[in-house]
Amino acid sequence: MSDHHNSATATTDWITVSTADGPMRVYVARPAQPADRAVVILQEAFGVNDHIQDIACRYAARGYLALAPDLFHRNGVGTLGYEQHAEAMPLIGAIGPEAIVTDVEAVLARLAGKEGIPTTRTAINGFCFGGRAAFTAATGIRGLGATVVFYGPGIAAGPHAVVDRAKSIDAPMLLHVGSADPTIPGDQVVTIDRALTAAGVDFESYVYEGAGHAFACDARPHMYVEDSARTAWQRTHAFLDKHLPVAA
Repeated sequence: MSDHHNSATATTDWITVSTADGPMRVYVARPAQPADRAVVILQEAFGVNDHIQDIACRYAARGYLALAPDLFHRNGVGTLGYEQHAEAMPLIGAIGPEAIVTDVEAVLARLAGKEGIPTTRTAINGFCFGGRAAFTAATGIRGLGATVVFYGPGIAAGPHAVVDRAKSIDAPMLLHVGSADPTIPGDQVVTIDRALTAAGVDFESYVYEGAGHAFACDARPHMYVEDSARTAWQRTHAFLDKHLPVAA
């Protein structure tokens, strides 16, 4: 049985991409018309689940070629339920900066080689753990079109903190965080903003008052904050349209 199916606006499938650390499955949502820009979606702590696949399809509906790599490929876990937070923690803890850069570079190579979409026309958009991963990728890969970070813990503190590498970022960056997110305290938000400013990064950083962690995840109703999510997505699409403008 194939995972392949069609919808009115996107064709979805799983492909396999080679990385330095072995084969990696990647979920692909392809728009109805050929795409000239792409987005690489980096998963939460729970794998490339229905929610991440849904985000890929939403991007495809907007004309992007969307790819979501399985960052758990080294340990073969696949996906976890949202209630399996305890099980997810050691899995994401095992994925350091080098592994993230390896995996994202493999997807970018696929885009450039097989799809004709260069890195400069590709954005990275990560959520939760994937937010940290997106920031990390931006510090390790030159020439990205844009980077969007939704509530990424562990950027400014923790075993895989990468805020000290901000000077290596050359792509524009957009960051979203909830003011009531216990995983990203306000002092860490300040640390990140200061590091990006000192590094001369072109960035926008927004704090959503009263929103907590995962506020844009409509698959988790007790965390979802509709108005903040809507605003964050509006800002995201405007940011990407600015930095990855549709070809005339």
